[in-house]
Amino acid sequence: MSKGVLLVNLGSPDSTETGDVRRYLREFLSDPRVLDINPIQRSALVNLIIAPTRAPKSAEAYKEVWTEQGSPLIVTTYRVRDLLRERIDLPVEVGMRYGNPSAESGIRALMAQGVTELFLIPLYPHYAMSSYETAVAKVQDTMDAIAPKLRLVVQPPFYNDPQYIDAVLERAKDALAKNPDHVLFSFHGIPERQVKATDPSGCFCLRMENCCETRHPAHSFCYRHQCFTTAKMLAAKAGLERDQWSVSFQSRLGRDPWLKPYTDFVLEELPSKGVKSIAVFSPAFVADCLETIEELGMEGKEEFIKAGGKDYDLVPCLNDSTLWIDLLERFVTDYLDGKLAA
Repeated sequence: MSKGVLLVNLGSPDSTETGDVRRYLREFLSDPRVLDINPIQRSALVNLIIAPTRAPKSAEAYKEVWTEQGSPLIVTTYRVRDLLRERIDLPVEVGMRYGNPSAESGIRALMAQGVTELFLIPLYPHYAMSSYETAVAKVQDTMDAIAPKLRLVVQPPFYNDPQYIDAVLERAKDALAKNPDHVLFSFHGIPERQVKATDPSGCFCLRMENCCETRHPAHSFCYRHQCFTTAKMLAAKAGLERDQWSVSFQSRLGRDPWLKPYTDFVLEELPSKGVKSIAVFSPAFVADCLETIEELGMEGKEEFIKAGGKDYDLVPCLNDSTLWIDLLERFVTDYLDGKLAA
């Protein structure tokens, strides 16, 4: 059996032109695992309101982060692919959940190299229906349509993998060396209803007091629990006291309640509590992108400084760092050793 590796991340528009950004937003927000509302309402909301009104603003934001080579997320993911190819004796391809290069193009490229078993690595440390789950579902649906005999093995979320924790902290050594007043772990937000929807029991997540701290099978699918676990492990390994760090959630959309506290609110409040210097982590992202470079690095810094803060350090994502490539190589080794089930 010939094996190959597919790396899948979120994706980016093809360019910073408003039309390309609009098409990307339509594909992204039309995903029922992202905007999990009535299909008719979703179509009307996306096509008549969100995509037309947000595209121009989003296009300007993308222009702030775009590089000469293109989208930072795409460029970085290709570099990661190339570095991983140097480490392992298997074909490695890239596919994005939305936009280009598509998951289908990645699968077809592997098939052209004779691959009959695909090892999928969703580039998301945490489980959420709008990130990890939809990436796996997209690959499976594509395989069912174009390659029904292709076998699939999937890398589980790695939010609590000690090697992942070490890789994130290595990126933070310069920021932590400054002994900031506070460390903020900002994770991508999701609606509270999605946390409840991924709870297999239907009666635990966000329905029980201290649900994230009480051991339960739902934690295997609970984004909130997994984010808190990552933050606690990072803080412990960094030697932070409990009053030196906190968790927040960014990038909310719409009026429904999302996971709290909200990052922008926290950044505006911390200076009034005596926090003048801060290090901000974004552990839900493995590659710097619009949400880290522009939302956290530009808007977040402006909010913190305007509120009275002085020093603001955004910790880089894993990107193409050596420890991250080491971890990806270990994932492949575990797969080849039969430690992952199909």
